[in-house]
Amino acid sequence: MKSPLLSLPGAVPAEGTDEGVAAHYGELFREQRALAEGAGLVDLSHRGVVTVTGDDRLSWLHLLLTQHVSELPAGRATEALVLSANGHIEHAVYLVDDGATVWLHTEPGKQQELIAYLESMKFFYRVEVADRTADFAVVHLPAGSVAEVPASVVVRETPHGRDLFLPRGDLEPYAKENGPLAGIWAYEALRVEGHRPRLGFETDHRTIPHELGWIGTAVHLQKGCYRGQETVARVHNLGKPPRRLVFLHLDGSDVHLPPHGTPVRLAADGPEGRQLGFVTTAVRHHELGPIALALVKRNVPVNAPLLAGQTAASQEVVVEP
Repeated sequence: MKSPLLSLPGAVPAEGTDEGVAAHYGELFREQRALAEGAGLVDLSHRGVVTVTGDDRLSWLHLLLTQHVSELPAGRATEALVLSANGHIEHAVYLVDDGATVWLHTEPGKQQELIAYLESMKFFYRVEVADRTADFAVVHLPAGSVAEVPASVVVRETPHGRDLFLPRGDLEPYAKENGPLAGIWAYEALRVEGHRPRLGFETDHRTIPHELGWIGTAVHLQKGCYRGQETVARVHNLGKPPRRLVFLHLDGSDVHLPPHGTPVRLAADGPEGRQLGFVTTAVRHHELGPIALALVKRNVPVNAPLLAGQTAASQEVVVEP
């Protein structure tokens, strides 16, 4: 869905997965600094919004998600995954219960696939699942923001800020009153700085939660069965994940950022050496310069200089090998 905020002065449309919202509003680093200082607003209205209602909503979702939500207090935010039978990540959801309804948002365009899975698992449970993307827009306020939020708006509050489920018709007036606006590039730069994975960027068809550090934040290890739980338990108790997420400081002299999927190799082996991983997200940060997240083989030495394509990179450990 195309955001009305794209018609505002300076808005430059994002492409790819984030099409429909602004990449930036003309001043990328200013927008980042504002968010880092607790000011500004990010338009995430392209994300899918799903609600689950009914008396069994929490106990039912508890059976399907990786997170412990059966006793989730009203107003407490959490995140969770939906896994395949083999433990591979299929969906990442960010949710909150308001006491009567579970509100969640997910990656743009993924809500229908998620809803189809949820509908297939309803059986005799007293739940109703609805796509509310056409009615509600997700808006992000950074941590420390003093922007006022109408009492009727559902809020998902985390250490990184607040996600608002705002009636879509209120998006433009609310944004104009609570700016400055920051684009998705600024939001992504702070996400990468915070080592936070994103579905479809840090994941591929065989990613398991352990590789990205989602154990603990999106996966509860003490809860009962859910689809893919056997893989989670086996890797946690008996094995090691085949890959690990790393944070990269990229050579700032390169003009272009390495795109998603760029091969990662040992610098000692040169650009024709054996591929050991790939860049997942690369961004320009207002303080750190060009940085990236990458997924590499577990046995890559943690202090080894790397190459992201042709770009020199030093690594920081995100997931311990």
